[in-house]
Amino acid sequence: MGTDHLTLPVDPTSRERLRTDNLRLDLVDTADPDAYAAWARAESRGFHSSVETDEAIEQRRSYVGGRRLTGVWDGTVAEPFAPVATSEAWPTEITVPGRRSVSAWAISGVTVAPTHRRHGLARALLEAELRTAHELGLPIAALTVSESTIYGRFGFGPAALARDLTIDTRRAAWTGPVSTGRVHFVSTDQLRDEGLALVERVRLATPGQMSYDGILWDRQLGLMVGDEDAKKLRLVRCDDSAGDLQGFAVFKLTENPADFTQYRLDLLHLVTATDDAYAALWRFVLEMDLVSEVVAHLRPVDEPVRWMVSDFRSVKVAELDHLWLRVLDVPAALQARTFAAPGRVVLEVTDPLGFAEGTWSLEVDESGAAAVSVTEDPPDVRMTAQELGAIYLGGVSPATLTAAGRLTGDATRLEAMFRSPVAAWLSIWF
Repeated sequence: MGTDHLTLPVDPTSRERLRTDNLRLDLVDTADPDAYAAWARAESRGFHSSVETDEAIEQRRSYVGGRRLTGVWDGTVAEPFAPVATSEAWPTEITVPGRRSVSAWAISGVTVAPTHRRHGLARALLEAELRTAHELGLPIAALTVSESTIYGRFGFGPAALARDLTIDTRRAAWTGPVSTGRVHFVSTDQLRDEGLALVERVRLATPGQMSYDGILWDRQLGLMVGDEDAKKLRLVRCDDSAGDLQGFAVFKLTENPADFTQYRLDLLHLVTATDDAYAALWRFVLEMDLVSEVVAHLRPVDEPVRWMVSDFRSVKVAELDHLWLRVLDVPAALQARTFAAPGRVVLEVTDPLGFAEGTWSLEVDESGAAAVSVTEDPPDVRMTAQELGAIYLGGVSPATLTAAGRLTGDATRLEAMFRSPVAAWLSIWF
């Protein structure tokens, strides 16, 4: 794609809709420090974040070279230079079943100032992003959400769930494999390049993971100016018997002021390429002295660690929707992934925005490769674009959606075809 997404004009439909309300939709010139700073402060305010310093904002600006930033301005407010709504987006690659990737439009930073809510600004921004992605020829759009009630109306469905685990280490004696790997502490500089290479190396193993670097990686390592938690972060790596990196973990410790022997360990990131490294790092975390509780954030729904400790109930689970997907080009999206079973099914998809609208023949051969075409045959299954996004990675069962009344027709073949042997999971926020 190159830099086409940076030069494409702002969406004219949303621009005209807002213009009638005396609002201006436009792109942000990220080469202009003042223009970027005004946008960044508006975005931070929209998420109720702390006011950033000039140094922190300038550091953030250094990462946005490949991103497309959009804002809405109201010339009648006291600070007309500051946008009253924001969004940003960029092209990325998301893993799909079959150890393959699909190009996607990653959408982030969607905010509307409290003074301008309920005026259609979020709708204008999101529809603009979807039309832009469609214009660029991207098959899907993706986002992680702070509010799960917003995005279904735009055709997004929760495609990959995640779990936070809270583990009582006093009950969770290790019963898992004895690893041959070596765990040792490392500095940020020692992990920065090799760790990111490992992230990309293992990405294709799990549907829902995305390709990334820049701010999304450096944020994990505590390299952002003004990050209050950076001083607390600890990094460890696990090497195999040959001395090659096979996994790493990033965590922080918080003291219990009432009892020095009752620290809480927050496991922020754990990435492994082998089962041996997985066992080594989890055992290291769970057997750390003076720690009574481990809280692991944004873990997969099929996390094996519960089967590697003596008390299954020592691991408490809180599940959340995380990665939401929106199909924009049905043939391109479905043909990008591998399916679990051969067969033919006719899908009728309704889409108020029109992108995925139609009746589609999905034919899968013995290898799992798909061919998708428009058909006039009667549909076997009916759904909206939201349900199509939800089942796309195999992370949500068509049978579940049928039972919930969200999908109608015979979903038996759909269930077999869309199933993924690996649970969909995205390990980061973006």
